[in-house]
Amino acid sequence: MTIAHNTRAALAKHQLAPKKRFGQNFLVHSSTAEAIVHAGGVTADDIIIEVGVGLGALTRPIASVARQVIGLEIDSGIIRYHQEEHDLPENVTLIHGDILKADFQLLAELAQGPIKIMANLPYSISNPFLFTLIENQEKMAWATIMLQKEVADRLTAQPGTKQYGVPTVLLGACATVKGLLTLKPGEFHPRPKIDSVVVRIDFNRQDARLNALPSYDHLLFQRIVRGAFSQRRKTLLNTLSSAKLMHGAAEGDRSIGKKLTEEAIRRAGIAPSARAEDLTLEDFIQLTLAFSQ
Repeated sequence: MTIAHNTRAALAKHQLAPKKRFGQNFLVHSSTAEAIVHAGGVTADDIIIEVGVGLGALTRPIASVARQVIGLEIDSGIIRYHQEEHDLPENVTLIHGDILKADFQLLAELAQGPIKIMANLPYSISNPFLFTLIENQEKMAWATIMLQKEVADRLTAQPGTKQYGVPTVLLGACATVKGLLTLKPGEFHPRPKIDSVVVRIDFNRQDARLNALPSYDHLLFQRIVRGAFSQRRKTLLNTLSSAKLMHGAAEGDRSIGKKLTEEAIRRAGIAPSARAEDLTLEDFIQLTLAFSQ
């Protein structure tokens, strides 16, 4: 009997099935789960927040290494499954909840410090989840997560490529991203149609690259990045003029707003005819400093 068959049987026993609305794809190979935990760098002192416990394929190997696992699971049927089976180690605590609505201050208290996350992430919430991490970057230590390959490629993309975009820049400003493992569809039940990639995202305050960045207005930076990529084929002058970043320009003459925007772009040492995908992280920070003036 295969592990995938065992997964189907376990779900059927409790009248459960993978739910499309939760994007559930259960890991079916224990060796793969163990490799993820090893590659993710879990230690005996760690309190891990696991997002999406599923049938516990990843939970058990995490619990065998870490001090404690706090499993955040959105599916009440999965919570009930584990309550009835009593199949998880004693150092695992389950919480019924949605990571996109979670109180990260509470998670930090439960983690007794900066949050460390492991997740077999539903593809449907990949981008919202990443933006949630960015919003809560000050409370984060690291996250080792499975993403669809397309999203993982965006996080490590270089300027000038079509994969390079808002997540690349916003995450690059607060963390370092490293690809760890590539997983084929056969590692899951049901099988996804594409490969998955395990990445580790480190929110390391001691990182030399991040520490070398000048101080800047983070909210304005996010507005500029989102505005610049809002219409990828247009020039910075057009996209940032449309974003109405200049105080008072929205109510006044559009030509004045566009002129002020052009002046700010040139102050940053960037050509107004450039496009968002051509800019480095440092370029976006220089734009932020120029618009701050």
